[in-house]
Amino acid sequence: MADEDEDALAAEWGAMAGDDEDGEDGGDDMAAEWESMLGEDGDDEEVVGPGSARVLNQDEIDSLLGFDDGGGGGDQSGIQAIINSSMVAYERLPMLEVVFDRLVRMMSTSLRNFTSDNVEVSLDNILSLRFGDYLNSIPLPAMLGVFKAEEWDNYGLLTVDSALIYSIVDVLLGGRRGTAAMRIEGRPYTTIERNLVERMIHVVLGDLSAAFDPLSPVTFRFERLETNPRFATIARHANAAIVAKLRIDMEDRGGRLELLIPYATLEPVRELLLQMFMGEKFGRDSIWENHLANELWQTHINLLAVLDEQVMALGDVINLEVGNRMLLNTSPTSPVEVRCGDVALFRGMMGRKGDRIAIQVRERARKNSEESR
Repeated sequence: MADEDEDALAAEWGAMAGDDEDGEDGGDDMAAEWESMLGEDGDDEEVVGPGSARVLNQDEIDSLLGFDDGGGGGDQSGIQAIINSSMVAYERLPMLEVVFDRLVRMMSTSLRNFTSDNVEVSLDNILSLRFGDYLNSIPLPAMLGVFKAEEWDNYGLLTVDSALIYSIVDVLLGGRRGTAAMRIEGRPYTTIERNLVERMIHVVLGDLSAAFDPLSPVTFRFERLETNPRFATIARHANAAIVAKLRIDMEDRGGRLELLIPYATLEPVRELLLQMFMGEKFGRDSIWENHLANELWQTHINLLAVLDEQVMALGDVINLEVGNRMLLNTSPTSPVEVRCGDVALFRGMMGRKGDRIAIQVRERARKNSEESR
């Protein structure tokens, strides 16, 4: 029935348009009415033609771009996934997780000595993201400590949130236990607060240097303390970085501390961070090392006692026959060289002991003995 109505309307509109050639407005009105009726009667049919175009709604656009938040933090898709496909995941650097675990243990001890309080440090998570995204996600107010890795000639960032700032100030200035640190809104940080936080950052950087020590000796030097993220820009906004989020608890007080290290900073030790590890030995197994050393001392090797060496033409060597004699340029008092393979070890004198020929070692062979020959 819908097709018959459409044909009838089309015929009627064509007849009216043909009867009144000057009535363009009437034809346009009838065309508009026909299209509206086609839209109402033919909803179940999709007209696809050369000039047709589909209009996407906002949900479909967000899904295409990868900005759909309905998944609750699931995997990214669409163009956003393509953009972030070049991001390096920290799981590809297994040794870095060992370094941060070592940092947590060392900070627990050093911050207890620093605050004279019961401090517990825990590693919440390690993630990789772009530097610009991290700056935009920093909850303000906060303090950002910029530090430099001297041996790697690059920078890192240490972020202390407001809760930890007031907790450290409260602990160091003798605040009572059992009372949460008070936060005063709407005022900048004072010089005393900045100095106390800077002292804590020095302690953390010292522990971070010690955590990297078994892997690669490095010195992290404190540069400056900022409260505006724009002034703490140490890399391009599109550069990838590693962020380790630490939680510091002092009984009922505490806060968060975030450590950001750009991948460009870790590039000099990237090969070391890629290696696998066993326990806290950073890939070294002392039991196997001792066993290998003991077995090496029991290895059997062949020693050669060289009386003389001669240079002969290849034709003379080929023409040698049974019964030919080769005269050696060696006297009974000439030194004999003892070798292991091509390496000269000792020099000695040839003699006799019983029915065997013996060599008495007189000196160690010089390293340039082969060049001298």
